[in-house]
Amino acid sequence: MSKAKKRYAQVGMGGRSRMYTDAIIGDFSDSCELAAICDKSGGRLDLANRHIAELGGSPAPTYRADDFDKMIAEVKPDVVIVTTGPDATHSDYICRAMELGCDVVTEKPMTTDATRCRKILKTAAETGKNLQVTFNYRYAPPRSQVREIIASAAIGEILSVDFAWLLDTRHGADYFRRWHRRRENSGSLLVHKATHHFDLVNWWLDDVPEEVFSHASLAYYTPATAERMGLAGRSERCRDCPVAEKCKFHLDLADSENMKEMYLDCEDEPDGYIRDKCVFSDEIDIWDNMSVSVGYKRGALLNYILHAYSPYEGYRIAFNGTKGRLEHHACENTYVSGDGTVPGELVKKNTTIALIPEFSQPEAIEVRTGEGGHGGGDTLLLTDIFDPEAPADPLKRKAGARDGAYSILVGVAACKSIDTGKAIKIADLLGDDQ
Repeated sequence: MSKAKKRYAQVGMGGRSRMYTDAIIGDFSDSCELAAICDKSGGRLDLANRHIAELGGSPAPTYRADDFDKMIAEVKPDVVIVTTGPDATHSDYICRAMELGCDVVTEKPMTTDATRCRKILKTAAETGKNLQVTFNYRYAPPRSQVREIIASAAIGEILSVDFAWLLDTRHGADYFRRWHRRRENSGSLLVHKATHHFDLVNWWLDDVPEEVFSHASLAYYTPATAERMGLAGRSERCRDCPVAEKCKFHLDLADSENMKEMYLDCEDEPDGYIRDKCVFSDEIDIWDNMSVSVGYKRGALLNYILHAYSPYEGYRIAFNGTKGRLEHHACENTYVSGDGTVPGELVKKNTTIALIPEFSQPEAIEVRTGEGGHGGGDTLLLTDIFDPEAPADPLKRKAGARDGAYSILVGVAACKSIDTGKAIKIADLLGDDQ
């Protein structure tokens, strides 16, 4: 007798949804079923079903966002996958899905502020439902390799971590033309983007953050930079900008069939989402230049910087321990979200790991690499989510609600520190009831 398929419903059918849709319809169709899809936009729902048909699947029942409860009642999914934008909307669907009896898989960040975070943790505890946060960076082979080396105690107890993440002027700029450019939507890049990075450090160290202090500025994506580039007289969006031919940041949504269908053709929908706003707008209230100091429970200190205007994409991290130092460098391909490029693919020749034992010379470690998005992590993450026969994972890469909370609360605390000029304790954000 064949085992019943697990039923999934997806809410939020924008660019981030495709990876999960493709997995359910494709590689994991023997054990998974797409029971329904949900979005504010009828156009995006139609586009999703056309994409499903191209994959050889049957059209999924469609529901508008206001009918989320109706969807759950009618199709009775086992799991709801949350891939909505803006990020501030995640918590509403996460909590409601759990209240209605469903487990949840959510894109990062789990949410964008401490109040919503506490509500998610409380709902998970009260309902007993499972929440998985999809930190695909954990699954990339080189980053899993770093975890293994640290766990082996090759450099002893970790005392400090130096971490620099660089977003280039193609990928990085894209956050400043979309909904991410408003803190109310994304929590800033310290939450939306850095949730990956803080989670990696939390997981690598197998420790929890306790206190955060931060500085930040908006230094590059400003009207002054546009004036310096000779872009006077620009408009608020790329599509009708009179200086488009002179602007290296110009984005023509009509150039990509996928972006045209998903965004340009859906602009008259209820949310009125404009995908190509000017990256030098004075409406932007997030930072492009961030520095964060984090103190961990067992005493390690993290110094972290995030720049969104670099000439290349990648990161450098070093762990300083009682027995030596571990260095890991990586360069990633550049992309604009939704343009069809594989996101976060590693440039293998520029990805290195070096172990430097105390009183010794650097030893180059052969790097394990993978194919596909986010350093090869996407494929392994999808197996972890959808394959009922997936083996137990000694690296504990599957992230739950608590992992999601600690990753975003470092960024939330950093924002609060920037606003107040004070160090912020994570425990104060979690609240006494957590």
